Amino acid sequence: MIAAMDPVASQAGLTIGMPLATAHALCPALDVVEHNPLADQAFLERLADWVERYTPCVGLAPPDGLALDITGAAHLLGGEESLLKDCLNRFSSQGFSVFGAIAGTAEAARAMALFGQGGVLTPGSEAVVVAPLPLAALGIDDRLTLSLARLGLKSIGDIAQHPRAPFAARFGRDLLDRLDRVQGLVETTISPRRPLPVYITERRFAEPIGHEDDVHRTILTLAADLARLLERQGEGARRLELAFFRTDGTTRRLMVETARSLRDPKAIMRLFRERLDVLADPLDPGFGFDVIRLSASVTEPTPVHEADFSGQNDLAEDVAALVERLGARLNPSRVLRLQPQDTHMPERASRFLKAQEGNAALASDWEPWREPELPPARPIRLLDPPEQIEVIAEIPDGPPIRFRWRRVFHVVVKAEGPERIAPEWWRIVGETMPPTRDYFRVEDETGTRFWVFRAGLYHRECEHPLWFMHGLFG
Repeated sequence: MIAAMDPVASQAGLTIGMPLATAHALCPALDVVEHNPLADQAFLERLADWVERYTPCVGLAPPDGLALDITGAAHLLGGEESLLKDCLNRFSSQGFSVFGAIAGTAEAARAMALFGQGGVLTPGSEAVVVAPLPLAALGIDDRLTLSLARLGLKSIGDIAQHPRAPFAARFGRDLLDRLDRVQGLVETTISPRRPLPVYITERRFAEPIGHEDDVHRTILTLAADLARLLERQGEGARRLELAFFRTDGTTRRLMVETARSLRDPKAIMRLFRERLDVLADPLDPGFGFDVIRLSASVTEPTPVHEADFSGQNDLAEDVAALVERLGARLNPSRVLRLQPQDTHMPERASRFLKAQEGNAALASDWEPWREPELPPARPIRLLDPPEQIEVIAEIPDGPPIRFRWRRVFHVVVKAEGPERIAPEWWRIVGETMPPTRDYFRVEDETGTRFWVFRAGLYHRECEHPLWFMHGLFG
């Protein structure tokens, strides 16, 4: 079946939906390419990235359409007519056959672009302008269109001039809802394909720029503009995105995350310079960038801190700045911090989080287990999972005397313990209760210290408890 065709095939008498055998009979020299919906979708996504130069609110209208909400953005290009003309001219210069319209609703704009003359509709005139359009402009299926045509209804105006109740009773409410949207009688919204940023600053250039110094200068200017917007609202940015729109239709985006609510222009500039310096695919301006946009997609309130004499605020700022630089160079998902957990099981006492989640300085807020002058009660790093060892020990609760771990025998000369840790029964539902653990800190004849535990209580939970190595002391 023919899924799409060019104007030459249409002039030869072919139609969409025609069997391929019939098409070959009508046009033996037909050039056929297999339909690839996934590639079409990916290409439409690329076009959607490009038209974000006009507005960040861009939605898809498959299979071959885009819907833009240009509310508050038309003045950047001299009005709605100038914006539409610029958009259509840019698409045409890239080899596309394109039609467009601007109306109060996306459905009215789509109807005028596909079935009308396009252009800009005066607010409130949608009902009159779309009245001569065919019923297909409503976006209904062919079967419903045929049913309405049998009743003598061939245009939108034919339906609009009749009472609504019979249509609702026979064809359902959806037909009337579509009619209201096409006529601009009901407010509709476009579902954006990307989350809308909270704050946006951008620069448009009459002459495209491409020199590195010009790009850096523009980024710093945009960061200063964004900082003023954030400061006015008492907020700071936690995620920033920089978008470069090239004249040939290519779009490049860079994203950085912060470990604090940030609105310092120089700090923002440093983060993006770090990101630009480590790009595997360097930023290529091509024939130049005509639009550069800086947006803050995630923000949070920024409390006002006054510096004190202890220097703690400076330390927190330095740690956050380090986390941000590492995240910009390595990737935010590779910079982690530990967060303490409310549990007494050693392997669950902490978990890794992205360092940018929450102020990185909070990673130092750990409850001390012992006084600083005493040796640590547990190793800093644990084996995951614990490794089973062979042990000779006094029963029932004695410490190890000798053990073999990784094919090496160790003779214990010192031992401390046990530290008994019972299973967290309130976390276990419908599963077998794990055994009680008795932990020992032991030292062998070479001075190496180990942290081992016995899993199970002798004669109470099992006949032959197993032993495991859980960590080494530094």
